[in-house]
Amino acid sequence: MQHKPIILASRSPRRVELLSQLGFNSEVIPADIDESVLPGEDPAVYVQRLAQAKAMAIAAQHAGRGLPILAADTTVALGMDVLGKPADAAEAMHMLKRLSGTTHAVHTAVAVVQSGAVRCLLNSTMVEMMAVPEAVLAEYVASGEPMDKAGAYGIQGRASAWIVRIAGSYSGVMGLPLYETAQLLHAW
Repeated sequence: MQHKPIILASRSPRRVELLSQLGFNSEVIPADIDESVLPGEDPAVYVQRLAQAKAMAIAAQHAGRGLPILAADTTVALGMDVLGKPADAAEAMHMLKRLSGTTHAVHTAVAVVQSGAVRCLLNSTMVEMMAVPEAVLAEYVASGEPMDKAGAYGIQGRASAWIVRIAGSYSGVMGLPLYETAQLLHAW
């Protein structure tokens, strides 16, 4: 079955790949919004707010095209601390040291806007990471891989060897939970 194209409000090549697994063709139009965490904001609420804001920002520019607009946001949370994409290697190392030997949450919200209506679903996955030696973390940071990833690691990359177990959605940890995404897109 051929699906109609959608607009993806994201630069993430992983999201494009995951959407193609569902049979959707994505036109990539990244949203440029303020992604600051509000004081005291819960990480799960934060990602839902951002996913909806990204989708609505692109909808405001492209509403007349009649295509569904999908946006997503992912964050790693250690308690109430939001660990987004690291700004530099030092921040990546700091994040990875904090995550090493912990069980932490990865929250991904997916929002779809069509005909002015927005729907959003949240996926939360618990990830247990082994205690990783500092030298191994330093080598990983030097590889550059953690620089564009929430929490400074990608479960689909080299860091996968450190993941003891997950409770939830593997694709959600990658940045686009396929079950929730399919539910939203098929609803339209």
